[in-house]
Amino acid sequence: MTTIDGLQKLETWIKSRDFALEIYKKIILIMPSEEKYNLSSQLRRAATSIPANIAEGYGRYYYQSNIQFCFIARGSLEETKSHLIIAHDIGYIDDRIFYEVIEKANNLSMLINGYIAYLRRAKHGENDVTFQKMIKEDAEIYNTEEKLD
Repeated sequence: MTTIDGLQKLETWIKSRDFALEIYKKIILIMPSEEKYNLSSQLRRAATSIPANIAEGYGRYYYQSNIQFCFIARGSLEETKSHLIIAHDIGYIDDRIFYEVIEKANNLSMLINGYIAYLRRAKHGENDVTFQKMIKEDAEIYNTEEKLD
């Protein structure tokens, strides 16, 4: 049995990875072959960019940099939603799958916003250099109603 630590314990990264896998399994597979190099490709890139940017920010060990990469991940999530809406409008995705995936996207957006809020609070709450190098996470903190830019 292997030990899972670091990034693989970060709830935001776990959920964003699961979301990207869902895009591959539920959406990319049903897209028509003529969309292989267009909409399917765009969906793949946007969806995988979400966990990739969360991972890159996490690896920076600097709050502001981590927050900036979370903003990029949030933008990639919105891009993914836009591609999903277009695919649904064209008729490539049926209503059931579309609304299921969009709901997961909206939940992920709230989680990313909560993680950003957590990072902002942690950035301003601790002056200890050792603490600043280790980003600690508490999933409970993600439950926030705070509006972000």
